[in-house]
Amino acid sequence: MNRYQNLIFSLCYKMTGNYFTAEDLAQETFLAAYCHMDTFDGQHEKAWLCTIAMNKCLDHARKTSRHGIPEAEEALEALSDGKTVEEHLLASEVRQELKTACQKLKPPYREIALAYFYEEKSPQEIAREREENLKTVQTQIYRARAKLQKIYGKERMP
Repeated sequence: MNRYQNLIFSLCYKMTGNYFTAEDLAQETFLAAYCHMDTFDGQHEKAWLCTIAMNKCLDHARKTSRHGIPEAEEALEALSDGKTVEEHLLASEVRQELKTACQKLKPPYREIALAYFYEEKSPQEIAREREENLKTVQTQIYRARAKLQKIYGKERMP
């Protein structure tokens, strides 16, 4: 619960738009997960919890739509790019992990990694902004990538 409480709350809040409803639905999600722990296969707990949370939110939306509150589809209009709420939340979580990893690097690799990997700027843009040689920036990107791979490798070790 401690590991995924922010993710589940964020998902519920994104789907409902109501802080207090999201708190209730997040709590219901963890309660349902606990009650059905015996059916869980032990793999992909994040996806399993997100699925339970999405179902709780959709059930809530169906119940409230009978009482004049907007349909779930209207609440999800912001996600018109075809991705699911879960995909959006997982992508934002991955981006946050990437930002955190980039910030662990020492200068100048920190700034280069944030600009290239997190802000998705081209090497040409970075070189122009920093008033540096393009080859220098490309070398720093290469080295920053290697340092990030080491950081991710250490975090993934049991």
